[in-house]
Amino acid sequence: MATKPGILTDWPWTPLGRFKYVILAPWAIHSTYSFIVKDKSERSLSLFLIFPFLLWRMLHNQIWISLSRYWTAKGKNSIVDKSIEFEQVDRESNWDDQILLSGALFYVGSKTLTQAENLPLWRTDGVIMTILLHSGPVEFLYYWLHRALHHHYLYSRYHSHHHSSIATEPITSVIHPFAEHIAYFALFSIPMLTTILTDTAYIASIAGYLTYIDFMNNMGHCNHELIPKWLFSIFPPLKYLMYTPSTMDKSTDELYEISLKREAELPDVVHLTHLTTPESIYHLRLGFASLASKPYTSKWYFSLIWPMTLWSMMLNWLYGRTFIAERHRFNKLRIQSWVIPKYKIQYFLQYQNETINSLIEEAILEAEERGAKVLSLGLLNQEEELNRYGELYAERYPKLNVKVVDGSSLAVAVLLNSIPRGTTQVVLRGKLTKVAYALAFTLCQRGIKVLTILEDEFLKLNKSFNTNSESNLIFSASYSQKIWLVGDGLDEEEQLKAPKETLFIPFSQFPPKKLRKDCYYHSPPAMVTPRSLENMHSCENWLPRRAMSAWRIAGIVHALEGWSEHECGYTMSNIEKVWQASLQHGFQPLLLPTESKY
Repeated sequence: MATKPGILTDWPWTPLGRFKYVILAPWAIHSTYSFIVKDKSERSLSLFLIFPFLLWRMLHNQIWISLSRYWTAKGKNSIVDKSIEFEQVDRESNWDDQILLSGALFYVGSKTLTQAENLPLWRTDGVIMTILLHSGPVEFLYYWLHRALHHHYLYSRYHSHHHSSIATEPITSVIHPFAEHIAYFALFSIPMLTTILTDTAYIASIAGYLTYIDFMNNMGHCNHELIPKWLFSIFPPLKYLMYTPSTMDKSTDELYEISLKREAELPDVVHLTHLTTPESIYHLRLGFASLASKPYTSKWYFSLIWPMTLWSMMLNWLYGRTFIAERHRFNKLRIQSWVIPKYKIQYFLQYQNETINSLIEEAILEAEERGAKVLSLGLLNQEEELNRYGELYAERYPKLNVKVVDGSSLAVAVLLNSIPRGTTQVVLRGKLTKVAYALAFTLCQRGIKVLTILEDEFLKLNKSFNTNSESNLIFSASYSQKIWLVGDGLDEEEQLKAPKETLFIPFSQFPPKKLRKDCYYHSPPAMVTPRSLENMHSCENWLPRRAMSAWRIAGIVHALEGWSEHECGYTMSNIEKVWQASLQHGFQPLLLPTESKY
């Protein structure tokens, strides 16, 4: 929002929220229907192609968003080395509004201007006129419009909204109040309206012109220098015919060369995660700005972009290498998230184990080569059946300098501090993991009774204790307890048997399916990050904003403390020591959903 928002700041369809796309539905349906049912001589190809062109513009912008997020994660050739935060993601989440505006105006124009009813595909004179009009009056007027928008009166009411983003992304280019977009559209419509009124317009010129504007806007705001130096050396006037992110600076030449020389950032801490579902690509690789900042829920409109999903899946399969998804800074630590291009379901296919282990091993060796201090294993990359909680790699490479951390000690610490005070009994149900065993053992030592409802789980836990604490481990078919510690394998029938107002606390990497509206569901082990942790513009899909999984935080704390041992396999760091260290570095526990009740 601008410093002093002026009139026509909000878009007319803002109250519609995510349903704003319905404003184009009647026109899109009518144009498609008319094109199908009318005779060939009566069809309007230009009217029919408006909607596909709008989809192309969205895809074009999304490609730039994806590339920019990837470049930001690498840190190479970046210009402004500042972080992107949730506030910027929110501010720029309506980047598609300007595409809706252009669509509405195209439909209205095609119906009100007789010359625009049925445009041809190509006219050479239309190309020449469009180029001349843009390079002449449009550029001249744009310069003075931009100067006017930087006058304190208009800047404070409109243009300051655009400049609120310091580390720009491609879509920052179109983040303006509604009134400002009206001015821009009126300006850029000069070539289109002129060619239409002089009967020299054609479909390719209008589509190409707007694609060119989108391309230049995206490239000019992507915060990464893309044009090689030799291109400007061969043709120096090119600098005045196109702009790149650094050619807009006063010290353009110096900034341009510095940006090109900036190497990719070397990490101190690497968190190795993987894709979960095909939709997770939108959060990790494609980086949908409006989705990456919110806890994940499946939406109906994901089905509309499945072709992109399938394409990205194919690229992952062909490429077959780990890619960088995020980059953070915290207390001088350089933190990166790397992603194994495998989906959650593939981790349950035994024949995939060798391939996945090879990818993890390659990532560990690459982190070693880059000088990383710690590599934490996220999600299913630390499964016992896959690599014995990471012990496999420590055994293969006993001289590793990078420390492999599975984060189990902090996960247990977070769970212990998530159980409401005064609790005397808990139900433990789910696949027994390293975290589950340690959690049950510690609770029993503290005098809290741990009830298991499956005999097999009771016997396994009882066998692992070998101490007097086993007296607090109870096998019971009772479902009356209101604190449930749950993991993978909790079925729907068991959830339904829990009493009303039960608090489900997951000890697994993934949250259970929420079946009960009369119960409470806590997040998997996670903590709120300090404000000083930079570049927090996304999160694990199922966690609240600025929250980070305990397994991921454990790697950061391990590096901050300078601990020299691995935490993998069946060994575990001191739970209380890790918990206190995480608190001292500013990480805080999440509030319980039942905070006021327990």
